[in-house]
This record gives sequence, structure tokens and C-alpha cells, in this order.
Amino acid sequence: MNNYITNIKSVPSALLYKVKKLKHVALDMDGTIYNGSTLFPYTVSFLNQLKRLGISYSFLTNNPSKSISDYLEKLEGLGIEATEEEMYSSAVATIDYLKTKHPEVKKLFILGTSSMIKQFNKAGYISTEDSAQDEPDALIVAFDMTLCYERLCRAAWWAKQGKIYIATNPDKVCPTDKPVVLVDCASICSSIETATGRKPDVVLGKPQKEMLDGILSAKNLKPDEVAMVGDRIYTDMMMAHNAGAFGVLVLTGEATLEDAEKANPELDIVLPSIEVLGNLIEYSHLR
Repeated sequence: MNNYITNIKSVPSALLYKVKKLKHVALDMDGTIYNGSTLFPYTVSFLNQLKRLGISYSFLTNNPSKSISDYLEKLEGLGIEATEEEMYSSAVATIDYLKTKHPEVKKLFILGTSSMIKQFNKAGYISTEDSAQDEPDALIVAFDMTLCYERLCRAAWWAKQGKIYIATNPDKVCPTDKPVVLVDCASICSSIETATGRKPDVVLGKPQKEMLDGILSAKNLKPDEVAMVGDRIYTDMMMAHNAGAFGVLVLTGEATLEDAEKANPELDIVLPSIEVLGNLIEYSHLR
């Protein structure tokens, strides 16, 4: 495929021009800068390379299982210093959505981790108990690694009662470096749909372009000045397409080269890793 680049010196001039225009890099996390608990060996040098070139960056994740403070702590433990302004998760996107679209909602039944629930509590929401008497205004379903059967059944019950039903992200599985399949939000929602016939009213996170809107607004950037970098076609690359940003698929996570060849719409560029992206950006600045 002509947009799969391994030799940066063979990049077509039109593509090189698009790379040279970039002023900000929005980075997916799992499968892009690390895999599970393993930081890719080139990640820190890549971030330093962006700083040296005067290109800002941020971290976007569809994984809402951790609060922003927990994510910052994880990044610090991996050797990456980041600020709260550089982090945006699908949990934060869900909170922003609720405040904008449903300001009347105060009580939530949240199928999610305790860390994520703390993020909602910090934003002023009340998390209801697993009880038919503690009625929520809305149901939030997320990637829940602490999922228990009783709470799944309660979530299905509230879905069946017609409560506002929001899924934090559309991911089927979460990338991992362990010998296990991590069932993600979309798969949990499929279980609820099978039991009740109800799909979420809205699914947030990537590929919704709103995940990039905050960056564009805060930094006064045009969409084509931002690269969305990730390992998934149906979330990361589709969001880049929806937002008009420059999509960079890296083959260090879920998507394979075969997946990239079948992608529709056609991808902007496919690279082996962010290491190659850093070298490509630097090369474009020398042209």
C-alpha cells in the first residue's frame, strides 16, 4: 500500500508537506506509547523529539478505567511527566457531554471502576448503589475491570427501565501485553443489549470528533495542524477522519497491515511505530 512508510526518505512530497504542517500530536495511549504496563523503548525519546521541534502533544485514551490523576501517576511511573491539561479520557468526555446535553442529571448508576467513579464524583455526580430503591437519572457503562455479575444485572435493569444510557467508548477489547483478552465497553454493552434489546443512547470517546475539539479550541489550531496517532482504525483513525485531522496509524497495537489495507476510508499514513513518526516529522522540518 502506498501510504505505508518504512523509509522516510521515500515519502511523497504531498504527504511530506502535510507532516510539515503539524503543530500538535494527539497520542492514543494503550498500543501506541505503551502496551499494557510496558512502555515502548522509544516513547520518551519521541516525546523529547517533539519538544525539541516545538510541537506540543497530548494524551487521549478511550480507556476510562482510571481517573486523570491515576493516569498521570501511571505515566510518571513509566517515566513520562505530563500535566492534567495534557490528558483527556472518555470518562472526561462523558462528563462534558452530561454537563452540556443533560444538565438535569445528578445521580448515576456507573458500571465502571472505583477510580473512574471518583472522576465522576469529583465532577459533582452522585453514584447510586446497587439497589432498585436507589434510582439513578442515567446509566453509564464503561470498561469495567472490576465487573461483577450483580452490578451487570442492575445496569441491564436500569437500561430496561428506559434511563438515559451512555457508553463511554466503543472499544470491543483493550490492548494488553498479558495472555488474556480484556473485554472492553462495547462487549459489555452487547451483553446488556442481548438481555434487554436496548443499545446505548450515545457512545462517546473516539471516534467522536469531540475528543479533539477541546485541543483545537484550547490551542487555536486548525484540524490539519493536528495529527491523531493511534493503533485502531475504527476509533483513532475514524476520529481523525471525522475531525479533519491527520491520521497516523501505528502498527504496535491492535491493527495489522492487512487491516490497514482494507480500511475505508483510506488512511492518511501507516507507520511501524511512533519512533518512525518522530523521525518523519524531523525529516520534514529539514526539507
